[in-house]
Amino acid sequence: MTAIQHINQTIGRVPPWLIYVVAVFPPCWFLYQGLTGGLGVEPIKALEHKIGELALQILLFTLAVRPLREIVGINLLKHRRALGVVTFFYVLCHLLVWLVLDVQILSEIWADIIKRPYITVGMASFLLMLPLVATSNNFSLRKLGPKRWNAMHRLMYPLALLGSMHFVMLAKGKQIEPLIYLGITIFLIALRWKGFRKKNFAKILSGWFTTASNTTK
Repeated sequence: MTAIQHINQTIGRVPPWLIYVVAVFPPCWFLYQGLTGGLGVEPIKALEHKIGELALQILLFTLAVRPLREIVGINLLKHRRALGVVTFFYVLCHLLVWLVLDVQILSEIWADIIKRPYITVGMASFLLMLPLVATSNNFSLRKLGPKRWNAMHRLMYPLALLGSMHFVMLAKGKQIEPLIYLGITIFLIALRWKGFRKKNFAKILSGWFTTASNTTK
């Protein structure tokens, strides 16, 4: 048995419900840190950032499930739905921290959404998630049919791009980290294109490495 087969066998033993259980702990830990002074002088802003970044990380990991199977051979399809729901849970927590702990005044919420582009983009990403999480069940799959269900769940790509742009626009000054997330997002979406399929991926990587080596000579 190969190493990949061992990994897939181990992954297969992990029940999806365990992902939901584990997912509850990070936001609770961040909240505890905020209450005990572990998040610095601006705990609410830090709490927003940490949960929002975690949501983006899980979102990108969810996007990577298919490429991991096609390119590497690691099969996480069994857990992709759970990862998507967890992503929504983290985004919802991020939104609630902003609404309840940061803004607090209801009359200012709409004004912030309209006046601040990064909030507008973030809310657009959140709204695109709603039909996805609402249909992340077997009943919706049967009701819509595989074709329409798959077409709807391609909303994952624009919402991931909007989420990454939200992070970039939110960052103050010249920061590399948000741009790295945006680059990873674009790369994972590009893997859906024909030129990035498994049979051509090695050639693309080889071309990149060849170009890089030539430029350093």
